[in-house]
Amino acid sequence: MRTDAMLTAYKTIVTREIRRFMRIWPQTLLPPAVTMTLYFIIFGNLIGSRIGVMGGFDYMAFIVPGLIMMSVITSSYANVVSSFFSMKFQRSIEELLVSPVPNWVILAGYVTGGMSRGLGIGLIVTLLSLGFTQLSIHHLPMVILTVFLTSALFSLGGFINAMLATKFDDISIVPTFVLTPLTYLGGVFYSIDLLPGFWQGVSMINPILYMVNAFRYGILGVSDVNPYVALGMILLFIAILSAISLRMLARGKGIRH
Repeated sequence: MRTDAMLTAYKTIVTREIRRFMRIWPQTLLPPAVTMTLYFIIFGNLIGSRIGVMGGFDYMAFIVPGLIMMSVITSSYANVVSSFFSMKFQRSIEELLVSPVPNWVILAGYVTGGMSRGLGIGLIVTLLSLGFTQLSIHHLPMVILTVFLTSALFSLGGFINAMLATKFDDISIVPTFVLTPLTYLGGVFYSIDLLPGFWQGVSMINPILYMVNAFRYGILGVSDVNPYVALGMILLFIAILSAISLRMLARGKGIRH
């Protein structure tokens, strides 16, 4: 397949994905914005006023990076898992599979679509946060790299979930029983320095902890883990999930019966 044809196929998938979530923006963009605003009010203003300072910063400023990352993670994941599974359910994915489009182009198109929604939500939440606290960027390249790589990683995770899912209930299992607990225990609302030694060690096996702290370092300049190690781990996870996704596509896992 020629390069220009592959580029056209990639643009087509990405455009369709963006139009899909923009067409139903009251369901895809508005709820996360409302949810994060409630987090800012309840955790930042009400509870934060009693907690005071954490990590050398006002509590509201401390949790904002984590809340932004939480919105990026959940939105990137949700976009790909719902979109690709809908294509499977409607059997329209077969049109892509019988076309000469390489598997990596299909995967890149869906991941880019998921990133578009995740980064869009992240931008909306960031703008909303400015109404509650002041943000200053400590390390801009770290901010950009972390948010882009994390969005890509969880778009890949959503793709794998969609490939394995056999019914609509299956696409809610991972977000409910895996993604949400890991996010809440990933240092969004607290520093792991507050935990006993044993639980600090347990927290270190949570991959979301590294993403939240790398992003917090980029904005505030503080982190519970080495931010460069965190970036390395994100890249490693991306490589692993990309390989798994491409292998599943090649084998038609969950698609060809």
